[in-house]
Amino acid sequence: MKRILVAMLFVAAAGHAQRWQPSDRLRIVNLNDPQISPDGRSVALVVTRANTKENRWDGDLVSIDVASGEQHLLVTDRRGLASPRWSSDGTTLAFLANGSAEKDAKRQLWILPARGDDPHRITDVPRGVQQFAWSPDGSQLAVVTSDDPVTAEEKGNKAFEIGDDDYLITAAPTPSHIWLVSVGGDHIARLTKGSWSLPVAHPPGPAPSPLSWSPDGKTIAITRRETAHGGTPNANRVALVDVASGTVRRLTSRTLEETQPVFSPDGTQIAYWHVRGSQPGNENAIWLTSANGGVGVEVTKNLDRNVYRAIWLPDGKSFITGAHDGTSTSFWLQPVDAPARRIDLGLVQPYFGYWIDVSVATTGAIVFTGSTPTHPRELYVMASVDAAPRQLTHFNDALVSSIQLGRTEAISWKNETFDEDGVVTYPPDFDATKKYPLVLYIHGGPRSSSGVGFSTITQSFAANGWIVFQPNYRGSDNLGNAYVRAIRDDAGAGPGRDVIAGVEALKKRGFIDETRIVVGGWSYGGYMTSWMIGHYPIFKAAVSGAAVNNLLDEYVLSDSSLGRRLTWGSPFVGENMKKYVEQSPITYASKIRTPTLIMSDTGDVRVPITQSYQMYYALKDNGVPVKFIAFPVSGHSPEDPIHGTEIERQYVTWFAQYLK
Repeated sequence: MKRILVAMLFVAAAGHAQRWQPSDRLRIVNLNDPQISPDGRSVALVVTRANTKENRWDGDLVSIDVASGEQHLLVTDRRGLASPRWSSDGTTLAFLANGSAEKDAKRQLWILPARGDDPHRITDVPRGVQQFAWSPDGSQLAVVTSDDPVTAEEKGNKAFEIGDDDYLITAAPTPSHIWLVSVGGDHIARLTKGSWSLPVAHPPGPAPSPLSWSPDGKTIAITRRETAHGGTPNANRVALVDVASGTVRRLTSRTLEETQPVFSPDGTQIAYWHVRGSQPGNENAIWLTSANGGVGVEVTKNLDRNVYRAIWLPDGKSFITGAHDGTSTSFWLQPVDAPARRIDLGLVQPYFGYWIDVSVATTGAIVFTGSTPTHPRELYVMASVDAAPRQLTHFNDALVSSIQLGRTEAISWKNETFDEDGVVTYPPDFDATKKYPLVLYIHGGPRSSSGVGFSTITQSFAANGWIVFQPNYRGSDNLGNAYVRAIRDDAGAGPGRDVIAGVEALKKRGFIDETRIVVGGWSYGGYMTSWMIGHYPIFKAAVSGAAVNNLLDEYVLSDSSLGRRLTWGSPFVGENMKKYVEQSPITYASKIRTPTLIMSDTGDVRVPITQSYQMYYALKDNGVPVKFIAFPVSGHSPEDPIHGTEIERQYVTWFAQYLK
């Protein structure tokens, strides 16, 4: 059933606007992966809404006219809708969607003529299409899919060898490779093969390195991993595939931490990701090299931020990149031979889902999605990098106009040698002469940050009359490389002092009730929550979500074993076990007296639920009020609308018991 492309109008009685509730996140219209047409006249956009009856996000593929903002529904009622991409001449859209109405169907590749004909499927690969890219001439597409599993000769024998894998693996991983499919779908042929693999995404995390065709169509730049085992994300290197023969050659001589290669518009250069200064543990940087090979130069060397993506401008003389920047997300124009300059986005905070969500037309027009402190994501267009952003959509206007929201602002303080910052969200009726409970909500990562963009969970807290504080502790990626590296071998103690320094700075403003402070977070925010309640007895309650409580478990059971081995060393070598124990919150669990809610996913390979079980029994056995909620889903956090909303509801309910 087709849906009208405007949000349902929720009208509140005059003077009685309701406050934000966790359930209101189900009313948000989410906008993803905007792709501007080559001529800059229209934008293809995935628009998703919550389907609570079947507990999923339903996506529509929408075309939006850049000049007028007029919307046209292109595709609806297709599960798994994602990744719209224009052909180079702008006459055709390709996208991914499930191959049938069955819930377990795999994503396949579909083609849609821009003139409005019905889409038709051009692939039927058994294990689904992970990603794809148009050839420059529009005659074919490169698709990535995983190989079929190798079956044992002995019937019923399903034994397999474990490598650097997470503890939930149930079969030998198979490599992912490139196939070429004609635009009509009548011809498909394998391009690459072998035991090596293209990377596969394991959410949450960045999208797998996109395929990048050279402008002449002769070469595809890829990220190559020497094994399909999931615990080796650092073992990436950039490679070039010859389209005629399938031959693969290295771009550089490095063996680690290269990814995301992108050909320049003239095909002579390749921009790619690699760590700053080639030092493991540094923030990410963009490097530029000749398409003929070599490591090239660190073109973002003078831009001391953890930058992600290189979106070339049409002239090939510069590209757009982006990063967390203080309490904002910023775009920069990075020339190939000069320092970067920040692009003025006004009050708009670009969406940053592990990288910037930007598309550029051949005209130089730019589109991206972004929010403001009091408005969820909408679509914005800029005629050029020097133009002001213009809002193209208003999907969420009716929602926010019916709800009274809390004000958000950035704050800063000094601690030890660092200038630090964070974000405060106030209750809607905030009065600086009164005292308010404080919710300390700590971001995950740690290589991430809290910013002033729209946040549902902080608005849920503020709606209850609580002040919300989100500190950016050392290890956050918003204040430069030294701040990122300051967490090395100091996972909890240093960040803990940063958090407390921020709380003290906020208390000096005079409106914090120091007897009613609670703390919570997810992932590394869960780690920090467990650490804080084991070291600072000031909290009335805590919510520890998907917490890294035991670094030994994290090393041997998660999907990030190689990365930790490279940065910390193996806990089983030399004296390394000592720091794994000293920096694990579970070591200090006997000191905890804070009533704690624990939450985790049963299928979490990033932070295995075993660590939540350990903290649960540690607190229970010591007589600490504790509750453990598990979500029977895969991934590091629930992606479905009902469980995502339930997490926010559990936070609010648990804190409310102790902030009366």
